[in-house]
Amino acid sequence: MRIAVTGKQGQIVQSLLRRGAEMDVEISAVGRPEMDLADPASIAAAFSALRPDVIVSAAAYTAVDKAESEPELAFSVNAAGAGAGCRGFCAIGAPVIHISTEYVFSGDRAFAYSEEDATAPISVYGRSKLAGEEAVAAANPNHVILRTAWVYSPFGANFLKTMLRLSETRDHLRVVADQTGCPTSALDIADAILAIATRVVADPEPSLRGTFHLTGSGEASWADFAEEIFAELSKSGGRTVGVERIPTADYPTPAKRPANSRLNGDKLARTYGIRLPEWKQSMAIVMQDLLNKGL
Repeated sequence: MRIAVTGKQGQIVQSLLRRGAEMDVEISAVGRPEMDLADPASIAAAFSALRPDVIVSAAAYTAVDKAESEPELAFSVNAAGAGAGCRGFCAIGAPVIHISTEYVFSGDRAFAYSEEDATAPISVYGRSKLAGEEAVAAANPNHVILRTAWVYSPFGANFLKTMLRLSETRDHLRVVADQTGCPTSALDIADAILAIATRVVADPEPSLRGTFHLTGSGEASWADFAEEIFAELSKSGGRTVGVERIPTADYPTPAKRPANSRLNGDKLARTYGIRLPEWKQSMAIVMQDLLNKGL
């Protein structure tokens, strides 16, 4: 199976490349300069040459706070770019797996969001990603949209790596405790994408298409996440770091965050038989990967 993925440096892209090498799956990462999501001709040229069986649409503008002052750029990449890409992919005839986010929800409900719940993004980033979902669905009916949340990995910038970096010089950190979500390893996401890709290539069943939620099992606040990181660090002989649990009001940001980022993954489990591991288990694996590399 040949898989092409948009973008080159993102956490999911890098995780797919690692898993592809481990599982002997041919994965090509495509981005600038050879492909620009704002240039349909470059999309067609890049992917026609690769002739992939599946395309993973992972390239995105992900600077959540910066998007508040750059809405045009966020929408050009996450909405217009995603739609243009999927129109080009449709011409190739390959199914598309598009990566989206929990930010499409407002975060004001008490329970984990299902795919049937109403979307109501409260940030520019969230609105641009929702517009991207709509553009993908309109451009290519042969699609799977995967919403995920709180992504971390050995690659790129993420909460886990930030906590480890700060632990080198801090004995105490203040971390938000009233936002709840599902920490999700990008390596687990990559495993799920490969399983889904295999199914959608082999089976035209309509129920395999559509929107699904894909996050680590369990839930945590950012403070819970930080405490688990530091507990794992301590087990490995690292420094002891204390966590002060604070409200969102004490850590203002340009973009509003959903208070509840939890996503219900039952639909994915029913349809594909996929449920990601418990987040603490996956986090320990990523932590050891980073610590073994001295990061």
